[in-house]
Amino acid sequence: MTHSKSETQRLARAYAETGHPNGWFEEFYARANGDYRQIYWADLAPGPKLIDWLEGQDRTEGLRAITIGCGLGDDAEAMARFGCRVTAFDISPSAIDMCRQRYPQSSVNYVVADLFACPGEWRQSFDLVYECNTIQILVGEDRGRALAAIADLVAPQGVALVSCRSRRSNEELTAFPLALDRPEIDGFKRAGLTEIVFEAYDDEQDPPVPHFFAVYRRPD
Repeated sequence: MTHSKSETQRLARAYAETGHPNGWFEEFYARANGDYRQIYWADLAPGPKLIDWLEGQDRTEGLRAITIGCGLGDDAEAMARFGCRVTAFDISPSAIDMCRQRYPQSSVNYVVADLFACPGEWRQSFDLVYECNTIQILVGEDRGRALAAIADLVAPQGVALVSCRSRRSNEELTAFPLALDRPEIDGFKRAGLTEIVFEAYDDEQDPPVPHFFAVYRRPD
């Protein structure tokens, strides 16, 4: 299988038809055979909005942080460089293996874990939760479940940074990845977090792709 967008869509549909809509992640990463260059969606660099946020903070040293669906680890490593104590998890063992191979001396705790079955001790335990593009590759009820599970990781006075593709509320979900609209991302507020930053912007691709970047805080 080539690692193209169309092949990924076919793989995802095949797993959905068997009743395991999230099972394709491991097969996708495993077929790369450890070659991270085969992961076509990976920028191999941390998210610019994440870096901007970290640079704007008075203190990041010692913050307990977690990255959701960490992929190849670039965002996790960036947070570690800013002094955070980082846990990074992915449902794919092959993805986690590639993280460890790319960063053998890393201080990041790379873990295989399922967002829908996180360790109980993670609940409301992280000062910084970074979610980038996980919800948009899920379908159906799993999208709302994922949003609630991400929010549940945020400690009192902690923050969640959320980066995702966006769409207008009257725009149908017709193409993978399935972008979020404003009512959907507002689910973080319904999950008990307070919105402190919300930005809608177009990225620098050609043609530009609309995105949301938002910061939410859990009240004390």
